[in-house]
Amino acid sequence: MSRHTLRNSLCSALFAIIASSNLFSQTTRPAVFRASAQMVLVPVTVTDHNGKTVEGLRPEDFNILDNQEPQQIASFGNDDAPCSVGVVLDVSGSMRNILGSAKDLAAAFFAQANPEDEFFLLTVSSQPETLSAFTTDVTALEKSLDFSKPGGMTALIDTVYLGLSRMRQAHRPRRALLIISDGMDNHSRYSEAELLRVALEADTQIYTIILDNPTGGGVGGAAPFRPSMVAKPIDQARQRQQPNLLDKVSEKTGGIHFHVGNAAQAKEAIVKAGEALRNEYLIGYQPPDSGTTGKWHRVRVKANVPHLNVYARNGYFSH
Repeated sequence: MSRHTLRNSLCSALFAIIASSNLFSQTTRPAVFRASAQMVLVPVTVTDHNGKTVEGLRPEDFNILDNQEPQQIASFGNDDAPCSVGVVLDVSGSMRNILGSAKDLAAAFFAQANPEDEFFLLTVSSQPETLSAFTTDVTALEKSLDFSKPGGMTALIDTVYLGLSRMRQAHRPRRALLIISDGMDNHSRYSEAELLRVALEADTQIYTIILDNPTGGGVGGAAPFRPSMVAKPIDQARQRQQPNLLDKVSEKTGGIHFHVGNAAQAKEAIVKAGEALRNEYLIGYQPPDSGTTGKWHRVRVKANVPHLNVYARNGYFSH
């Protein structure tokens, strides 16, 4: 039996006991989004109007809907469990004037890690490149960043697709991707639809930090790279669409997306991303019996406390 299958079996057995006893319980199990016949587990992040992570909420502060039907919360927890995180850093030609700032963001993210967190590092250029497989050696990861040089086309979708595939090798139950990019793509083989399908099926939250690269200076203050100098019109149109794609994959997977235009905003975003990842609520409920395997269930989590933002995956496929 594989490790993944064994983990699923153990989770199913545990929550079968919870469901059969019909008792509400507090749990500190690491956050995963997984559905079985016994339980659906939904990792949830809550922030205030300033984007700061909100802690200390209770089960009665949440409502959860499955296909618009209210569900009774059967388990609830909040902890800082170790994470498996894939970092996707864009080093393509469009990043040449803001790559230094992007590297600083990645290094800052590694610096605030839990000692038990593990990371892999992928870079985006004409094709995905793996700089590191899963490791807890943050110092080695930071050194790998130093050797990254800007250049090439931008296969952003392909690199994120590869990152989601690599998460199957993760050793921690809580899993996430962090994407640092200006959001352009002009060289991917996979389509937006293919990426979204894989993202919806993965137990991985996607956090994105999109670095604005406007005329007159990017995040690093230098003159921006202008795609119109090298790209065909069809490529320019595709490039303009990609920041919206990054927003979309974050929203659908329960992550958070940030658009930053200067160094101060970038620093604030990386801190908030780290805090959000490590301060999640885990809400469990018994799934309704749809009678159909593979049916898509739309999930919505709402907070009863005013003026809060709630981030959670928007659904799952029944098993």
